[in-house]
Amino acid sequence: VQLQASGGGLVQAGGSLRLSCAGSRTIHSSVAMGWYRQAPGKQREFVASIRSGRDPNYADSVQDRFTISRDNAKNTLYLQMNSLKPEDTAVYYCKANFGSVDYWGQGTLVTVSS
Repeated sequence: VQLQASGGGLVQAGGSLRLSCAGSRTIHSSVAMGWYRQAPGKQREFVASIRSGRDPNYADSVQDRFTISRDNAKNTLYLQMNSLKPEDTAVYYCKANFGSVDYWGQGTLVTVSS
């Protein structure tokens, strides 16, 4: 499966963005999907994940500001990001986990200016 992330851009602190991650084929709702990010000079880190039958999971740093969701009919994963902070600046990647195999999107850059 191929994942195409989009929606990044430049936004002022306090603003909002919505990221999308479109799959090239149907991804069953039981497949865990998530968002990760990598800031300049830092390691990639977990942001949020979602899987049917379980509550979404968020990193502490984005809890109550970001919301992960998916539209299975459109094979698309979303990340609604509100109250953005300069420290949210990073390349955001989506991932689909099929057991022992992970598929990654190409990343979309989010820049938050102060």
